[in-house]
Amino acid sequence: MAARIKKNDIVVITAGKDKGKRGRVISFTSDEERVVVEGVNKVTRHLRKNPQNPAEGGRKEQEAPIHISNVMPWSDKEGKGVRVRFQGEGKSKIRVSTKTGDPIATTAPARTEDKDADE
Repeated sequence: MAARIKKNDIVVITAGKDKGKRGRVISFTSDEERVVVEGVNKVTRHLRKNPQNPAEGGRKEQEAPIHISNVMPWSDKEGKGVRVRFQGEGKSKIRVSTKTGDPIATTAPARTEDKDADE
């Protein structure tokens, strides 16, 4: 079965503490039905120094997985999260918005930090 959310898609969070935030999907696990979204659902991991990583230790913030039912693909044309249906057969199957029928962008460019903002 085709996935309505794919890696590198821009999604909007629909439930939870980060509701309304947007981000790029970093990873997707179909067996657990969970996605990791860049900059969303941050958790703090407490790490202990060990022989493998003597320099590592302390607290580290990282993104935690979110259930796929709590995210929606983002549509720039509509300016909001959209429900998805599939059009076509076999290899020509594409994802489209249920309301307008416009195709959903397949992937988003990788996020880059603005160097001018730091200056």
